Amino acid sequence: MIKLSFMENLLNGAEVEWKPLGEVGEIIRGNGLQKKDFVEIGFPAIHYGQIYTKYGLSADKTFTFVSAELATRLRKANKNDLLLATTSENDEDVVKPLAWLGEETVISGDMMLFRHEQNVKFLAYFFQSAEFQTQKKSYITGIKVRRVSKDNLAKILVPIPCPEDPKKSLEIQAEIVRILDAFTKLTTELTTELTTELNARKKQYNCYRDQLLSFEEGEVEWKVLGDLAENLDSKRKPITSGLREPGDIPYYGASGIVDYVKDYIFDEDLLLVSEDGANLLARSTPIAFSISGKTWVNNHAHVLKFETYAERRYVEFYLNSIDLTPYISGAAQPKLNKKNLNGIRIPNPSPEEKVRIVAILDKFHALTGSIKEGLPREIKLRQKQYEYYRDLLLSFPNQEKLTA
Repeated sequence: MIKLSFMENLLNGAEVEWKPLGEVGEIIRGNGLQKKDFVEIGFPAIHYGQIYTKYGLSADKTFTFVSAELATRLRKANKNDLLLATTSENDEDVVKPLAWLGEETVISGDMMLFRHEQNVKFLAYFFQSAEFQTQKKSYITGIKVRRVSKDNLAKILVPIPCPEDPKKSLEIQAEIVRILDAFTKLTTELTTELTTELNARKKQYNCYRDQLLSFEEGEVEWKVLGDLAENLDSKRKPITSGLREPGDIPYYGASGIVDYVKDYIFDEDLLLVSEDGANLLARSTPIAFSISGKTWVNNHAHVLKFETYAERRYVEFYLNSIDLTPYISGAAQPKLNKKNLNGIRIPNPSPEEKVRIVAILDKFHALTGSIKEGLPREIKLRQKQYEYYRDLLLSFPNQEKLTA
C-alpha cells in the first residue's frame, strides 16, 4: 500500500508506458579505443573497463585522455548520454550503466551509448534495478565472455511516466532521482562510516597483538618451530574433487575448508599452516588457523600438534603477526616448505606467560571477531535496504508491459 500510495501521489493520475529501449532513443556502439591509446593530456576518453572499476552511477569528468587526432576517428558521447558497458565475465555486470554528465568524450568498443530525451540518472537507476536485471537475463549470450547485443538491448522495456507530456514526465523522473540520490548519499556515508570503524578495530587489534608478542633482546629464549611442535604432514592425504565422498567432515586446504567429506584423518586439536598459494604473500586471510575434532587435511596445509592449548594458540597468533617472506620460496607459486616452516624462529616465554598472553588475545580476538562479523553484515544489510527502496521507487502501478 505504501508503494502504490507514493507512486500514485507522484504520478497524480498520469499513466506509465513501458517502451522498448529502441523506441525511446538511439543506441550507438563504441569503437576503436584501447588502453594503449591513453595519453597524459588530450581529449577526454572512457574505456569500457573503467565503468566497472573507476566510475559510480554518474560522472562528469574522465580519468583518461587520447590524442586530439585519434579522437576525430572515434565515436563520442555527449552530455546526458547513458553509457553502457555491455560485456563481462559474469551476468550481473553485463550492461553496467554510467550516466554521463560531462562534455563530449570518446568511448571504446564493448560499450554502447544510449542517446535519448529522458532524465539520464533516472535511466541509470532503472538499469540497476531488479526489474531490469530480470529482463536482461533472457538476452545475455556468450560462454566465457557474456554480452548483450545492440539488437537485444533495444528490446528491453523501460518505464516512461506520463509519456504524452514530456515536461511532466521529466518532472516525475527528476523527483525519483532526487529521492534516490539522497538515499544513495545516506547509504554511502553510513557504509563509509562502518568501513572506517572496521578498519580501525583491525588496526587496534593488530597493534595490541604485536605489543604482546614483542620481546626485548635477551628477555626470552628463542626456539625454532620444529622444536615446539610435532609435524604430522606425513599423515595428510589429498583427494581429488571427483573422488571425494560427500559427508559432514571438513576437508581443509591451505586457507580453510575446501569441502566436506565422509571420512576423516585426524580427530584432535591441531594447527594448520598454509604450505602454498598466493595468500602466503597477500595475507588476506590468516595463514595459521586452529582446527578441532574430526577433520581431513590435504597436502596444501602443514599439520602441527602441540602439547597444550596455550602453546598452539600462542604460535598461531605469532605466525599470523610476522612477515614470513624470508621463509617463502617461489614467486609465481609461493611455497612454505617443511624445512623452512620448522626453521621459523619463535620467542619462547614461560608456559605461564604464554597462558597469560593467549588469554588476553583470545578475549580481544573474540571482541574484534564479533565486530568484524557484525560490521560487514551491517554494511550488507544497508546495501540490501538501499536496493529494496530503489526497486520500490522504480516499481510503477499497472505495469502493463509491451511484448518484446
